[in-house]
Amino acid sequence: MSTGTLYDKVWNLHRVGDLPGGSTQLFVGLHLIHEVTSPQAFAALRDKGLTVRCPERTVATVDHIVPTTSQSRPFADPLAEEMLSTLERNCQEYGIQLNGIGSGRQGIVHVIAPELGLTQPGMTIACGDSHTSTHGAFGAIAFGIGTSQVRDVLASQTLAMNKLRVRRIRVDGQLADGVSAKDLILQVIRVLGVKGGVGYAYEFAGSAIEALSMEERMTVCNMAIEGGARCGYVNPDEVTFDYLKGRVHAPSGESWQRAVDWWRGLASDGDAVLDDEVVFDAAMIAPTVTWGITPGQGLGIDEHIPALEALDPGERPIAEEAYRYMDLHPGTAIAGVPVDVCFIGSCTNGRLSDLRAAAAVAHGRHVASGIKAFVVPGSEQVARDAEAEGLDQVFRAAGFEWREPGCSMCLAMNPDRLEGRQISASSSNRNFKGRQGSASGRTLLMSPAMVAAAAVHGHVIDVRRLSVNPVKA
Repeated sequence: MSTGTLYDKVWNLHRVGDLPGGSTQLFVGLHLIHEVTSPQAFAALRDKGLTVRCPERTVATVDHIVPTTSQSRPFADPLAEEMLSTLERNCQEYGIQLNGIGSGRQGIVHVIAPELGLTQPGMTIACGDSHTSTHGAFGAIAFGIGTSQVRDVLASQTLAMNKLRVRRIRVDGQLADGVSAKDLILQVIRVLGVKGGVGYAYEFAGSAIEALSMEERMTVCNMAIEGGARCGYVNPDEVTFDYLKGRVHAPSGESWQRAVDWWRGLASDGDAVLDDEVVFDAAMIAPTVTWGITPGQGLGIDEHIPALEALDPGERPIAEEAYRYMDLHPGTAIAGVPVDVCFIGSCTNGRLSDLRAAAAVAHGRHVASGIKAFVVPGSEQVARDAEAEGLDQVFRAAGFEWREPGCSMCLAMNPDRLEGRQISASSSNRNFKGRQGSASGRTLLMSPAMVAAAAVHGHVIDVRRLSVNPVKA
């Protein structure tokens, strides 16, 4: 097993004890909750006569079910209204901080926690959402958990966990112009597979990772779960500290330097023992688009949909299913595939830098005829910052809809949904069958800049072929 990695250090610091059966009782430093996976957990607490052990370590927001066109109350959907009302009642009863609509701090749970400085290096973080791995970008160990585990954390502030092995994903070199963090992680998942990380924590390292901004690192760690890893992380460095300094919940004053010194010491040792290591060359990564029904079915923009015989025998059944569902055929170039809907947002790519990249492509152009294109900021803070830079005006002038913050069409637990066999260019994280609200709807995952390029051309296109016009604040 690994020793001396950040994962080992954080695990040992939070270890409460060993449980019968071999698992570890692990202290959870920060518990994030939202309206979808918490109601049943609170109900279970009441059934057992329990209370919330550490309400000061639990933070709530509302994201999955909120509409993005009008967020006035009550919501038009009575079920969504009830889910939000239930979260509000639970937070009030148990003394939990809720970042509600209009608070200035509402948004997707994996967007607001970093921007508020709640997410910090060395933490253990849990949330009833699989993309909790996002927070590993700060050098935290962050797990998505199920509803029964949400109940356990509320009641005890601990989790029963089995320790993972550690695989270092080393990406060296420099990403080419027009190639983003989204392309990088789609390529990693393509090579290692959607189950390749099962049983592992992914440590992302190498010069290409170190060169990424914090928001780009969040994109990479967000999708570690799509590669089967339970969590992914990046060792904290000056990029991390610069991002956190001055955030609402970050240490300040004399505590700041003590925190930085401690955070720095959590990074994996130079002689750390790993369970596995895989090396990638950043220069070989192209803008990447998925063609199938798993995030691992990706292609470089210059490639063609693979023939069955070109695939590993174990991958052929899911490929045949993907051909049928996506109505795409072996040998078809991914560039040129027509789209109907273009969605920019989600916990993967709904941050300010994502919107800047997409706006630079949209600037001076217009959405193609017949294409529905919309932008959903990841949080109220992202919306404010984007509007201050004029990004909303760029998108509106180009024919995009500018929406209110929320998860939107990533999971489609709200009015934003595909209809029938529509096919979307999406900056989100999953292209499973029916993922975006239509039982037969289809999803092509790509970077925000690539989504914007698809919107203005009406089909998948290499963003590197387009001039970009960054918007000046």
